[in-house]
Amino acid sequence: LSLMLWMGFSVNLLTLLAMVLAIGLVVDDAIVVVENIQRHIEEGLEPQAAALVGAREIAFPVIVMTLTLAAVYAPIGFLGGLTGKLFIEFAFTLAGAVIVSGVVALTLSPMMCSKLLRHEKKHGKIFTTIEGWLDGLTRGYARSLAWVLAHRWTVFAGWLLVVAAGGWLFKLLPSELAPLEDRGVIFGRLQGPPGSTVEATSEALRAVENYYAGIPDAAAFNAIAGFPTVEFGNAILRLKPWEERDRKQQDIARELNQKFATLPGVIGFAVNPPSLGQSPRQLPIEYVIMAQVPYPELDRMVSRFIAEMSKFPGVQNLQSDLRLNTPELRVAVNRDKLSDVGVSVQTVGLTLQTMLGGRQVTRFKRDGEQYDVIVQVAPRDRTRPNDISDIYVRARDGGMVQLANVVDVVEGVSPQSLNHFQRLRSVTISGQMAPGYTLGEVLPVMEETARRVLPPSATTDLDGISREFRDTRGSIYLTFVLALIFIYLVLSAQFESFADPFVIMLSVPLSMTGALLALWLTGGTLNIYSQIGLITLVGLITKHGILIVEFTEQLRARGEEMFSAVKHAAELRLRPILMTTGAMVLGA
Repeated sequence: LSLMLWMGFSVNLLTLLAMVLAIGLVVDDAIVVVENIQRHIEEGLEPQAAALVGAREIAFPVIVMTLTLAAVYAPIGFLGGLTGKLFIEFAFTLAGAVIVSGVVALTLSPMMCSKLLRHEKKHGKIFTTIEGWLDGLTRGYARSLAWVLAHRWTVFAGWLLVVAAGGWLFKLLPSELAPLEDRGVIFGRLQGPPGSTVEATSEALRAVENYYAGIPDAAAFNAIAGFPTVEFGNAILRLKPWEERDRKQQDIARELNQKFATLPGVIGFAVNPPSLGQSPRQLPIEYVIMAQVPYPELDRMVSRFIAEMSKFPGVQNLQSDLRLNTPELRVAVNRDKLSDVGVSVQTVGLTLQTMLGGRQVTRFKRDGEQYDVIVQVAPRDRTRPNDISDIYVRARDGGMVQLANVVDVVEGVSPQSLNHFQRLRSVTISGQMAPGYTLGEVLPVMEETARRVLPPSATTDLDGISREFRDTRGSIYLTFVLALIFIYLVLSAQFESFADPFVIMLSVPLSMTGALLALWLTGGTLNIYSQIGLITLVGLITKHGILIVEFTEQLRARGEEMFSAVKHAAELRLRPILMTTGAMVLGA
């Protein structure tokens, strides 16, 4: 907490997650120190002497393990984009906790061991039972290790097979930015036909509110018509707390999507809000098509692309932001007639703005409240194009001139908006993944479809959550490589050898395969959380290797033969490795 305060961090979800993980991590160094000192006490040394000898033996591995684990989290703090901003506090909080734990393990832990630990000549039944089980496990481990050392090429072949299986699992697992969370809220989105009114949108939203009212897990709901434009509507459903409902938010959204599909005259679907705090109005798929061609031709390209993508079952609710058929009324002013009656074009424009769009002309106060006075034609008198012709303007002589005499009203269509992306004419196709599909499965299909359907002059890109997913996936892989390089350099500097770190890191691919297998068996995905977990695993696994390699080097320095030193060191370090592994698993 002191380091968080010094670095200007706050107590939030990610720093709390770091502290939860730190519970399992920070005790690792202390476990190694205490176990080594306890072993010397059991061998007959006095507690103070055992504390000095044990701490001296284990000081180097503890320093290396601490620096290694801190080096793992350093690259995470420099991730770019939204995920980088989110996880910088997580990474530095955890790295700070690990460094402090290393200092405590080498100072406070030996002192407390010299004061509190004693050699017990007689132990209780529980200790004897556990000790017997651990001794049996150690003997079995020693026999297995002897077989492994005698069949090195067989073990190497098994290592290759496990690594290959890890690569296969990595390609097999689906990938996404972050798994969907049950946040207890669902956003319903409606889109009416071009030119529809707020009243028509409100009528469709009433049907959505009826759907919401029929859901037993609903706690509250409200609807907003006309945002961001008149043909759009939004309906927000707040669910009951988790303990008061049996169904997940995703299941309820799936049920609502089936009902939204039956709404007449509008396009409607339910949206689960993104997990990393993005706007709920953002859909996970945002695919941008760019081309320097006229917008009608670009619209035809996009229509072919959407038609082809609609055959893929992994996407749903695909829509384009290019709408060329928005109804409009063009008012053509006859300037000669206006000049004859003495009316300016500005007067005609201001009159139309006031009568159709409304204009605030003054304010008045009553009973301490202030009210705006807005001039506007009644709604029933501005529903048809011909109503424009019935508006009057004042002429030069003071008389009233009907606009039908000086203007022509022509109905037509025009684009609602003409968007650009990277200075090119563009169309953004947005949508959702179908249940059971992830962003990592959908985007390659869209890329392949674009290559097949679009002309060579068209280019594509990603935006929104899709772009964040692509950028994060690339940066997290770079972070993984940097973590491996940092660990190798730290170990090389500490061991003054390039071979020892390589031996230590050979166990990393095996642990990765185990982690990927666990994800596959539990139906997990490769996302920002699991990828950071894999990076953390690199540091945890190398800590175990450091213990064995360092003790092997110490025994060889005393004159033991290579295989004997490896076997002896592995047996001695088995218990602290088991304890640190258990502490990490239970702490997580």
